[in-house]
Amino acid sequence: MLVVGGDNLIDLIEISRDDAAVSFAGARGGSGYNTARATARQGQDVGFITPIAQDNLGHFLADKMVADGVALLSPRSEKPSSLAVVTLVNGQPSYQFYRGDTAERQVDLPSLNAHFPKNGRAFHLTSLSIIAGADAEAWAEFFVAKHKAGIVTTLDPNVRPMLIEDCESYLARLWYLMWHSDVIKLSDEDLEWIYPELSFEAACEALLAKATAKLTIITKGAEGALGYCNGHRVIVPAHPVGKLIDTVGAGDTFMGTVLSGLNGADLLTQTALSELTQDGLQDLLSRAAKAAAINCGREGCDPPSSAELL
Repeated sequence: MLVVGGDNLIDLIEISRDDAAVSFAGARGGSGYNTARATARQGQDVGFITPIAQDNLGHFLADKMVADGVALLSPRSEKPSSLAVVTLVNGQPSYQFYRGDTAERQVDLPSLNAHFPKNGRAFHLTSLSIIAGADAEAWAEFFVAKHKAGIVTTLDPNVRPMLIEDCESYLARLWYLMWHSDVIKLSDEDLEWIYPELSFEAACEALLAKATAKLTIITKGAEGALGYCNGHRVIVPAHPVGKLIDTVGAGDTFMGTVLSGLNGADLLTQTALSELTQDGLQDLLSRAAKAAAINCGREGCDPPSSAELL
């Protein structure tokens, strides 16, 4: 089983405003939530270990996840669901997050150890869960322990600068995780935040010199992606999008497809990752780019199935 940990929340997106009221549309979200769904939709055995709320919004989140084939590994929480509120000022989005003492924050080492399945072969960690707090520390310690125990560890930090109050502490935690990651995916924006003083190429070189992952992927949105593994470097162009609707969940769909591809090829072990060839890496990232493009042609995060990727 592939185990995913990370944020699950409701995105409240402003759709209209007048003197009387502001109206919002609610959508399922969270990098961990999206990645788990994307991987499961491609026929993989996936479990989500982050608690989901028992409130009505939690049902909205959990029901879709289960319908997509994801197993909920932790008990549902009595704490409320997290919210991300997106308002528009002169057409520009402004974000506010409400995550204090919510269901997804109810994480500690004993609970993670208790609910990680015996058949778990890989652990993927994402985004808001590692920013700050006792839960972020628990996630980091659990991640490192799994890596040392021989479980494949994969990381997509999806850096959110607006939420990072202590940059030094966050960056230290991020490197602690990256030093114990078998697979790392960063966006070009993540890389720029880590290395603001370097050009893109220089930042890639610095990352590869410092991190120890067997597979490193850098996504560049409409400019495609780069992959580094076993001395190989491949560049994959972005897959054409028939009609762009939005890019919500594109990166998570890309990552979920990478995990699906590795697991489907029986490469998701610390030893087997060293056997990934240049052609295999090219095919892996091309398939992930196609999945992301299909997602971008739909509203919100709506990852494709395996059949749609044939």
